[in-house]
Amino acid sequence: MSIITPIDSVCNIFTDLAHALAYPFMQKALIVSVAVSIILACIGVVIVLRRMSILGETLSHNALAGVTLGLVLGLNPILTALIISVAAVLLIEVLRRAMPRYAEISTSIILSAGLGVAAVASAFVRGYSNFEGFLFGSPIAISTLEFWLTLGLSALVIVMSIVLYKELFYITLDEEAAKLAGIPVSGINFVFMLLTAFTISVACRTVGALIVAGLLVIPVACAMHLSHSYKQTMILSIVFSVSFSVVGLLLSYELNIPTGGTIILLGVVVLFVILIVKQAVRRR
Repeated sequence: MSIITPIDSVCNIFTDLAHALAYPFMQKALIVSVAVSIILACIGVVIVLRRMSILGETLSHNALAGVTLGLVLGLNPILTALIISVAAVLLIEVLRRAMPRYAEISTSIILSAGLGVAAVASAFVRGYSNFEGFLFGSPIAISTLEFWLTLGLSALVIVMSIVLYKELFYITLDEEAAKLAGIPVSGINFVFMLLTAFTISVACRTVGALIVAGLLVIPVACAMHLSHSYKQTMILSIVFSVSFSVVGLLLSYELNIPTGGTIILLGVVVLFVILIVKQAVRRR
């Protein structure tokens, strides 16, 4: 009787993963996961530092409403998620202008509306397995159209994040000072909200509509404990986000568990490890 050692088990796992990456569907899933994790980090840094996490939650729930409507109407769920998310941004702006003294409640109202649409429409969804893929993430099941749509929108978000890097930095640092410096704060904020809508919409397939907001925040939280500047936070957030997505994808394939949940739990574990290590270092 042969005895399987821990080293043999690890080698077998790496062999299985190497074989898996030889398949085209895994290669597409890996490329999409990397692209989505980069834009989530780029958007997430601004959202966290500006304390706008509620925007991520709002758009993720509206993206879920879009996914649900897409499945009910027989349309591509990512396209309908994109349309509903952009509509949510526009409605938030309308409500902010209608109630300037209580502008912050506009986000909560649209969040509730998105949840309401998703709850009602989900009663008419047929084929729960496909729906579950958008709820909890399933990059392995991505179609060719979704693949190219995700890459195209990811490229757009990355380019715009680079073009607006200085403006977003100044607005994040001090919005009032940015206005005095001549930066069109309202316009930049609106463009940023649109970029956030694009990001969350395309991330629904990879991470899952229910938990995509977590990947906006967790990598940034990890980076903030190790960085000393805005630029370092951005770079480390991208590194953490990509690492969580790639490792989470491979683990979910090997263990046959939902990809999105694996990515988020991996991020949470790493965050707590960083916190524990930092506390231990401080006590020395």
